[in-house]
Amino acid sequence: MSGHSKWSTIKRQKGITDAKRSAVFTKLGKAISVAARLGGPDTETNFRLRLAIEKAREANMPNENVDRAIKKGAGAGEGQQIEEVTYEGFGPHGTTLLIQTVTDNRNRTVGEIRSILSKLNGSLGSANSVAWQFENLGVIRIPSDQLAKIDKETFSLDLIEAGAQDVQDSAEGLTILVPANGFAAMQKFIAAKNITPLSADLEFVAKQPIKLSEKDSEKLKTLIEAIDEHEDVTAIWTNAD
Repeated sequence: MSGHSKWSTIKRQKGITDAKRSAVFTKLGKAISVAARLGGPDTETNFRLRLAIEKAREANMPNENVDRAIKKGAGAGEGQQIEEVTYEGFGPHGTTLLIQTVTDNRNRTVGEIRSILSKLNGSLGSANSVAWQFENLGVIRIPSDQLAKIDKETFSLDLIEAGAQDVQDSAEGLTILVPANGFAAMQKFIAAKNITPLSADLEFVAKQPIKLSEKDSEKLKTLIEAIDEHEDVTAIWTNAD
């Protein structure tokens, strides 16, 4: 679950209910609005907004919803101002959590996140109690079917030369880690190879991931799923491998 992110799995969900789809669109809309507020409505100059819109497209979010979220973030919409707040916490068995939220009431959100954690053997941490254990990186996952016609070893070396910090090989495919400031260039490099990633996003990756037993992993999964159900939560990262 290391690097767990709601958005990296959206396009693989099947049979999603209307209620669930509505919740996903609400979260995506908030993320788009915050990106537009922080960096402006132009996707050519606002890389974060471009990423947020790409995630919305993957989830089949209607264009009018996307446009409305951009306008709201840029100041054209009505309603309360929203902001991004990242909370730091501790889960069971020595696990740590970074919980990214978008909220119009941080006092309400922090109280509700604290309550979820305490009910499931977790606790809320203070500022930088957990964040120092993570590194903000671009994470690109390429499925094995996209690699069938190329030499993975040669391609991995090419990726390193192009600026990748690490390339992890598994039966599922390749996971490419790249410094945040080189993420856009790496996306272009991979696209030029006619390879379509399964997901590509900026994530917080644990510097020293820890291993959990199957039983303990299930407990952490239960906690993460409970947090993820909160309407203000847009992403969760953990140090559990």
